Amino acid sequence: MPDHPNVPEPSGDAPGVSVFLAVRNEETHLAECLERLLAQDYAGPYEVVLAVGPSSDRTAEIAAAAAMAHPALTVVANPSGATPSGLNAAIAAARHDLLVRVDGHSIVAPDYVARTVATMLRTGAANVGGVMVPLGDGALQSAVARAMSSRFGIGPVGFHTGGHEGPSRSVYLGAFRRDALVEVGGYDETYLRAQDWELNHRLRHAGHVVWFDPSLRVGYRPRSTWPALARQFHGSGRWRRDVAQRHRGTLSARYLAPPAAVLGCALGLLLGVLGLAVGGDTLSAFLLLPAAYLVLLVVAVALAGRGLSGGARLCLPGVLATMHMAWGIGFLRGGVRESLPRVRPGDRPRVPTYADAPFVYFGGVDRRRDLTILDTEWDNR
Repeated sequence: MPDHPNVPEPSGDAPGVSVFLAVRNEETHLAECLERLLAQDYAGPYEVVLAVGPSSDRTAEIAAAAAMAHPALTVVANPSGATPSGLNAAIAAARHDLLVRVDGHSIVAPDYVARTVATMLRTGAANVGGVMVPLGDGALQSAVARAMSSRFGIGPVGFHTGGHEGPSRSVYLGAFRRDALVEVGGYDETYLRAQDWELNHRLRHAGHVVWFDPSLRVGYRPRSTWPALARQFHGSGRWRRDVAQRHRGTLSARYLAPPAAVLGCALGLLLGVLGLAVGGDTLSAFLLLPAAYLVLLVVAVALAGRGLSGGARLCLPGVLATMHMAWGIGFLRGGVRESLPRVRPGDRPRVPTYADAPFVYFGGVDRRRDLTILDTEWDNR
């Protein structure tokens, strides 16, 4: 790994670390997440910076109560509710130059930060991340968790399915050097989804290393209802189309497989049914396209469903099909940024400074500003 002048040298004194996250409507899991983060076994200077977006539940109250009880927790406002703007606001408020990102529903081990920092110091990488480990309760969520950690659901992606340690195109969440983030401009706030991949693309394009360490594992709670799962993957597909259009040459067979499956199944059903109606054998043969997808789905369920409960195995075919079709339709649809500010070629985002951070609670001191913005239509974007 190349040496970097801004990477602290390993020594007896652990470098300062700021864990940062952005949340919105995270009442169910936020308290547990913060408890785990504030109980990290880390020897050096340490803080947690939480950006809170407009929420219709008790997220703001939970965050405020935790900040008043723990001086190591800082809460900042994220009025837009968008994840990338919240992450940038949290980074602006962070005091340290090693920045570890988590999510509001992340489940981390007590030594997660210590091990992450050790990997950063060992490799000198601009971003270090590990494996997302989906954890499910009940039949549907367990099936979603299995699909999201299987190459049949997501594809052969290291941070989903595991792999060897080394340089990577992207990682899950990530731990960053501040100087690298400042150099490339931080999170692009026009990307409401896919902001991690897009940021890592810019880091690599600038000559930095993104490093995958499979020993760094973070628990993740996937969607637990069919509509939520479909919305998630449909939105991800739409944003991936935008990334592909903005960053030419980033497409791969993995990204094109779901839209190809959607087109193949739709075209096959349409022409095949038409052939059956008019008695055309050539047109009827197009039914082989959706039939082939069903065969592949059966094989995928047989291989990926091992060890699941009976109920979860029954859900798995529908889960895989929902993920594939929703993602593929979203990718084909595209156009997700049409209503957002246009970015001119060559433009890049700017990492906010400390003065930009709208503090709400800082170091256990109440410095409230308005954090009760409830009349948002962000879910409809």
